[in-house]
Amino acid sequence: MTTNTQTPAMGGTNKGLHIGLWVAQILLAIGFGMAGWMKLTMPMAQVAAAMPGMSEALLRFIGVAEVAGALGMLLPAATRIYPVLTAWAGIGLATIMVLAGALHLVRAEFSHLPPVLVLFALASFVAWGRFKKAPTTPRGN
Repeated sequence: MTTNTQTPAMGGTNKGLHIGLWVAQILLAIGFGMAGWMKLTMPMAQVAAAMPGMSEALLRFIGVAEVAGALGMLLPAATRIYPVLTAWAGIGLATIMVLAGALHLVRAEFSHLPPVLVLFALASFVAWGRFKKAPTTPRGN
């Protein structure tokens, strides 16, 4: 006797991979959502003190990009409306982490690299999984 570990929304993929992708998506949404929200709502003096040498406009832009990426991790896949946008959000967040890693390398802030690498790996995993291995089926299919 076999059990069915696939559902139509999973596009016929392994249930464990699907769950792993959702866990990664939720972790990324929480992490980037909180970081982006902080950059958008905290007084700029506090944000600039934590990230010296960056303009207010750049910090606000990064905040918007992080919040957009966080929303993109959850909403398209959860609503199944243009779910491929979740994969694109993964690419966007991975790109943010590449740029953050480069900044930390230039500044010789090597202690900041491990979290950057973990977030890059999670975002890349989501992009790979939602593009190739476990795409979410769009609504109505």
